[in-house]
Amino acid sequence: MIVDAHAHLLPRDYPAEAPACFPHMEPVEGSTDRLLVFDQMRFSAKEVFFQAERRIEAMDGSGVDVEVVSPMPPLLRYDLPDADGLALARHVNEFAAHLCSYDRDRLLGLGMVPMQNPDAATAELSAIKELGLSGVEIASNVLGSSIGHEKFLPFFQEAERLDISVFVHAMPSPMERLPSSAMGTYVVGIEGMFAAASMILGGTAAACPDLRISFSHAAGGLAMMLPRANYFWGGSWNEEPRNLERAVMPDDGPSPLEYARRFYYDSMVFDRRTIRYLIDLLGADRLLVGSDFPAMLREEPVAKTLASMDLPEEEWEDISWRNALRWLGRDLEA
Repeated sequence: MIVDAHAHLLPRDYPAEAPACFPHMEPVEGSTDRLLVFDQMRFSAKEVFFQAERRIEAMDGSGVDVEVVSPMPPLLRYDLPDADGLALARHVNEFAAHLCSYDRDRLLGLGMVPMQNPDAATAELSAIKELGLSGVEIASNVLGSSIGHEKFLPFFQEAERLDISVFVHAMPSPMERLPSSAMGTYVVGIEGMFAAASMILGGTAAACPDLRISFSHAAGGLAMMLPRANYFWGGSWNEEPRNLERAVMPDDGPSPLEYARRFYYDSMVFDRRTIRYLIDLLGADRLLVGSDFPAMLREEPVAKTLASMDLPEEEWEDISWRNALRWLGRDLEA
């Protein structure tokens, strides 16, 4: 069994009476594709983004048993006015629920919230749960503020209280230190690291020990910085990454690595050596299959790199499906 925990959806249309700042979808002549127009953005969306039948066909063709579908990241526009951001989120969430109703066993949906207004985002979590969605997707930063900032703590506490899973998708935040051409590659990796590190350093991980949270693309460079963070926290770096241990009094609290091992990470890092390191450092019980489909083509078959590693059966079962269901709080026996 394989659960693709990182795939995306787009609504086919948006309300005719929607505010001017909303995205809209235009027909593409001679094609079933739709053109997403959102300010300066133009993106040709294939039918599989919004047609449940096409999604199931694509899943069957790739060997995917269950797909976790979240809003296409450009929809996470936190610069919209508060009311418009909430209206957009509700429209996308209702579409996600409708899409997943086609086959609730195989399509598990995530919603979105207007994080530019933390109070409104927190209040909207109940509506996401009522729609039957499996969790919520947020961006790695909100108008330049990392998600571990204290102003977002009530949001994560409410997600924990409602037993709602959180998916953090790395999103570029423009910076002068790298050219704009690096936004979709290097900056995304940096953003994932910033987001996960801010959850540890900002105190959210400590305040929300039962929060189920996953990071796209293995949280970028987080795993590479963790050994150094642990060393200066007071730990020791052993030749075997699995044996990275604490060297301080037990009542000093968890180490950065121990906090990081509470999170989940999709393993879409394109390299088996990197996956091996992630397994050694974070554990096979922390990794998920992800594809970014249909924004990107899946490996054929899905999880080809993982499958090529000849992992022990228990590790393969964890990464290929069990961890995703754990992250989503679902019964493994169902």
